[in-house]
Amino acid sequence: MPTNKKPARDLDRKLAKIHAGKYKPADFIIADAKDADMAFGVMAPAPHPGKTWGDSGPGIYRTRQDYISHMQTLINQGQLDIMLTSASNGEQLAKKSGNFKKVTLAIRGNDATDIWNPRGTNYPVNKSIPFQTVNLKRIRKFCDLVLYSLTFNNDLDADLRSLQAYREFRIEAADLGVRHFMEVFNPNAPVGMKKSDEASMVNDHIIRTLAGVTEAERPVFLKIAYNGGKHLRELVEHDSSTIVGLLGGSAGTTRDTFELLQRGEQAGARVA
Repeated sequence: MPTNKKPARDLDRKLAKIHAGKYKPADFIIADAKDADMAFGVMAPAPHPGKTWGDSGPGIYRTRQDYISHMQTLINQGQLDIMLTSASNGEQLAKKSGNFKKVTLAIRGNDATDIWNPRGTNYPVNKSIPFQTVNLKRIRKFCDLVLYSLTFNNDLDADLRSLQAYREFRIEAADLGVRHFMEVFNPNAPVGMKKSDEASMVNDHIIRTLAGVTEAERPVFLKIAYNGGKHLRELVEHDSSTIVGLLGGSAGTTRDTFELLQRGEQAGARVA
């Protein structure tokens, strides 16, 4: 009997295997973050060879079109499970038929102030203030997965604002049929706490936050900084139904990246 059911994208196939307890290393989920334009503006696509990051003027940085072209190349290679972009760039990529039959497009769903990084500013050293540029109703036409990020700093007012904004986002996203994954950064402007307590605080905040969230609004997976195997294993073992992944970064060598992935996977991470 003929069926019109679409084949599962790689992400959904891997998520199903992980939840079924059938995970193998080949099921590790790879997400590539190309949403830097929501943090760095003009600098996001990176400088041309021989040019210096942070300088100003024409001809220093690659263009938006270069950035989108690079994303297209990565999609064509077929090695990614998720391509994370800004709404504007994701919209352009989604116009090409077939781009997201295998790879899943994800859009940055919020841009709190701790990711703002224009030249000459110091927003990232101040407490996170929630903000959301994207219009979820608009992006739902071409995307069903978004990223939502949170940063806790042991500041009652700031953390409360962040959680209230997340609550409002979750409700709207679920009503629109938009899934999300949640990344939680380490504190960027902690108040009255020891550095050694930050990883434990992040774990507790994640579980405390999600304890009040029903299945319809829960993130499909989490991403956190690698704070050592002990803290990662603690979070992973607490709830086997929650998939945990690692935040990446531009610092370090290729070898550093692979070593981090290996340590993370051994401790239970299933996404990077």
